[in-house]
Amino acid sequence: MGNQVEKLTHLRYAEVPTADPNGFEPKDDCPRIGVSYIFSNDDDEQEHNIDGPNSDQQNQEERQNDNRNEPECLVYYREECVYEKNLKLSDMTTFSSENLLNKCKPGDLVEFLATGQYPHWAVYVGGYQVVHLHRAEIKNNFLTDASQGKRGRIVNGLYKFRALPPEVVVQHAMEHVGVRDRELCWRNSECFAAWCRYGKREFKIGGEIRIGKQPYRLKLHISEKNIHVLEFQSLEDLIMEKRRNDQIGKDAVILELANHLNATDEIKNDHGVN
Repeated sequence: MGNQVEKLTHLRYAEVPTADPNGFEPKDDCPRIGVSYIFSNDDDEQEHNIDGPNSDQQNQEERQNDNRNEPECLVYYREECVYEKNLKLSDMTTFSSENLLNKCKPGDLVEFLATGQYPHWAVYVGGYQVVHLHRAEIKNNFLTDASQGKRGRIVNGLYKFRALPPEVVVQHAMEHVGVRDRELCWRNSECFAAWCRYGKREFKIGGEIRIGKQPYRLKLHISEKNIHVLEFQSLEDLIMEKRRNDQIGKDAVILELANHLNATDEIKNDHGVN
């Protein structure tokens, strides 16, 4: 029937097809799986509430992020690496919001983290304030309020695209304050913040046509010897899965992969496939 787009919503990790059913990185000349993954949920809806009464700071501190459980990954567009999170090579140190303020410059991207929650991204615009997408609205808040007790870090170096001038990044962010609901062009806080800094339409909803070969690869570093590969037709879809992995943590990702590989082996055995 030609190149049709298969819409799959609310996928679990084990239900997402991989480039190799055995979970290892394929050779370049291996066939690829031609399915598009369109994730419908907005993960920012599951983040903290910054508009209601102040949350219990002690409970938030108990859920501070443990970067030892952060999944490490690479993102490729065809043969070009466009994103890299390597905890050994990069400075992934987190800071309290007060200390983070002393390090931020206008145009910086900031990431707030807590165990079991999606990372929340924001654009620092100066004057101790950030602009961010939260609960289906672009908001301008003080950085300390937006953090809600989470530790944070500057993440300008994760994406490998060329950044726009700081004043343009700030302008992008400030011009969209107040945009909400159906007016939004971004699925989550990371996509909005990254679009402000890099200006690439790939971060927007529907910014790429999901037809044909899948040009994006998410390479998950399970161990020094094992890399698991997922393929996507758009950067937007890939970011949704990457953020889900960040939310559940490296240990849970490894467990899901193990369950997926065991299920794959059982299917092969049932059908007499080696």
